[in-house]
Amino acid sequence: MCGISGILNTNNRLDLEKYSIPNETRVLNHRGPDDFGHFLDSNVYLAHRRLSIIDLSTGKQPIFNEDGMKCVIFNGEIYNFMDIRGDLRAKGHHFTTKTDIEVIVPAYEEWGKACLEKLRGMFAFAVWDSKDRRLFIARERLGIKPLFYALIGDTSYFASEMKAMLQ
Repeated sequence: MCGISGILNTNNRLDLEKYSIPNETRVLNHRGPDDFGHFLDSNVYLAHRRLSIIDLSTGKQPIFNEDGMKCVIFNGEIYNFMDIRGDLRAKGHHFTTKTDIEVIVPAYEEWGKACLEKLRGMFAFAVWDSKDRRLFIARERLGIKPLFYALIGDTSYFASEMKAMLQ
């Protein structure tokens, strides 16, 4: 079990004190006691709490694509990631870890939202595209891995648990 959370303000820079980001991620500590990773851009914040299962040494999140313009935070497991990795390698993508998470961003780059049709597993994730200033959040169809979200004015919130968003 891992935990993800994030905030996107479409019109302004994030005021870190206003959103109580340290508390948002702290309440997810029990979901991922092994590691913490985060990403902050002018108007987006992504955070990840990690429970290390696959690729213990190089699976730290967020994970970035080859040019560093897109990143992903992830909770779950993708069962067919080796097959997807092979397909993506044939299309010219390069991988530096052995983790299932690393296939998500290139899959999104190649197939857009249709990447969800190719992924088999239980998961929730968020992909941030710094170039297009776009956030894509998704989970598998059954909702095994939780993903709560709220849209309030020009700000979007999401998290693995509701209590993280309430911070």
